[in-house]
Amino acid sequence: MSCVLELKNLGFVYGKGTPFEKRAVDDVSLTIEKGEFIGVIGHTGSGKSTLMQMLNGLIRPTEGQVILEGKDIWEEPKKIRSVRFKVGMVFQYPEYQLFEETVYKDIAFGAQNMGKEGEELDKAVTQAARFTDLKPELLQKSPFDLSGGEKRRAAIAGVIAMDPEVLVLDEPTAGLDPMGREVLLSQMVRYHKERQNTVLLVSHTMEDIARVADRIIVMNKGRLAMFENTKEVFRRSDELEQYGLKVPQITKIMQDLRQKGFDVPEGVLTVDEAFSVLVPLLKKEGKLW
Repeated sequence: MSCVLELKNLGFVYGKGTPFEKRAVDDVSLTIEKGEFIGVIGHTGSGKSTLMQMLNGLIRPTEGQVILEGKDIWEEPKKIRSVRFKVGMVFQYPEYQLFEETVYKDIAFGAQNMGKEGEELDKAVTQAARFTDLKPELLQKSPFDLSGGEKRRAAIAGVIAMDPEVLVLDEPTAGLDPMGREVLLSQMVRYHKERQNTVLLVSHTMEDIARVADRIIVMNKGRLAMFENTKEVFRRSDELEQYGLKVPQITKIMQDLRQKGFDVPEGVLTVDEAFSVLVPLLKKEGKLW
């Protein structure tokens, strides 16, 4: 693996020099490898969204550096637009950004601004639609005729069509029903596996993060509280609770079973893992036939 993103002593202050001055991010340093799937968690106001917006130059750091593929993204401020093609950002409720006459044109918008045209543009749009499971017949519809879930997927497809090196998803499943969340998350996992790029997923849903993330960034009061592999982060449940966070529900259940003397391993993060552990245990105890 090679480093794709490095943050060096990164900080940001809103309203600097005014009576409303507020430090949102404080001295964050970390390195993200190419191809990782990173989860980002933290309580409301922990600084995670501000941190994500600094990764592609939407916000310029007050202190420190964002190094993308070995180069400070603010080294040439006039070229910051090109950074946004390499680090694609999907905001919360991205469907509010849809505006074109057709879904196809909406998905194509960013890729066109990169200079893609003709067959190259068409390929980018159709592949992005495939990754987000938008049926071909929807591409010529108005985006405003789509369902809520389809609008969300169309907006995400517009970022994917730019083929960014890093894809940042800020609460992409917010407001979706459980089935919609499951579909969207599965599509992002498939996209990551096929493209082998780097994905950062910001979410309040610990179960989602536990399922997909290789490592987790934990933000607390603007500072980096943890940056460890997923199992290690959720093993530290007492610390997470101090930050106003919880482990996945199934992890909590398995921890309770351990405390009551049952022979179950630490670090169980998903229902499927728990099932594979509990069935043999129940058979051994004679509770399952």
